[in-house]
Amino acid sequence: MGAEVTGAEVFVSRSASISAGVRICSPCHISGRTAIGGGTSLLAGCVVEGARIGSGCTLGPWCNVRGGCEIGDGCRVGDFVELKNAVLGGGCRVAHLAYIGDAALGEGVNVGCGVVFANYDGRAKHRTRVGNNVFIGCNSNIVAPADIADGAFIAAGTTVGGGVEGGAFVISRPPLKIVPEGGRGRYGDG
Repeated sequence: MGAEVTGAEVFVSRSASISAGVRICSPCHISGRTAIGGGTSLLAGCVVEGARIGSGCTLGPWCNVRGGCEIGDGCRVGDFVELKNAVLGGGCRVAHLAYIGDAALGEGVNVGCGVVFANYDGRAKHRTRVGNNVFIGCNSNIVAPADIADGAFIAAGTTVGGGVEGGAFVISRPPLKIVPEGGRGRYGDG
């Protein structure tokens, strides 16, 4: 195998292909026809099933990469991230607490904490395309089908569906309303 394995609780299926220089920390579960490129690290708690992972990536801790996913070279897929039928171009960063389902992301995309790609409308799954060098801020929702062109900037807390032009700045926050003393008595002794 040629990988550095830390700990005793690492499962690797016979059909997996792991390049030299891969680091796997226990516990991890790698199954199906998974291929992992050299210099990649899988931190504790990763589950990878039937995916292709490029070289020089970092996954985890506690990420789930489901079947049919392709992760390009130099990507970061962090804590509690789930990928399903997703393609990530080289250099993408999905740091933590995100779900990317049925989507193709270009190179250099940043996906902030709490971002959800909403791929199911109650009847059918839909795909999303994200261009190169797109920034998607924390707690944004990408509602498929969506097509976000190169260089777009999606501000934190924004919900996007449909098309976004290249280089666009997108924000959808209602104005903040503050009612002085309006919280008194609403919770506990407040």
